[in-house]
Amino acid sequence: MKKADVKVGAIVGAKSEEELKKPFQGKVEKIYENSALLAITSYDPVDETAVNDLNNKIVVNFKHLKVARAAKNSKTASTNEVKVEKIAKKKDDKKSSKSKK
Repeated sequence: MKKADVKVGAIVGAKSEEELKKPFQGKVEKIYENSALLAITSYDPVDETAVNDLNNKIVVNFKHLKVARAAKNSKTASTNEVKVEKIAKKKDDKKSSKSKK
């Protein structure tokens, strides 16, 4: 993959002969001159210990990146993304909160 093809936030497939045995997927967090910092999002279970040692992040050269495909038989890393939803109050809750005032 070329530097121009890599965008921050994109999910890409990658391989790293030094750190992980199997190909994995990651989200691009930062782009450097010849490589990109990836947050590992999906990986083979045999690499679980190595991924944990890397704190789910790895720097990979552009030549080892490719367009991501759906990974099968892989483990998904947990992310720090949190979804917040507003919970509607019931009529009974509204009455009790008014009586407390």
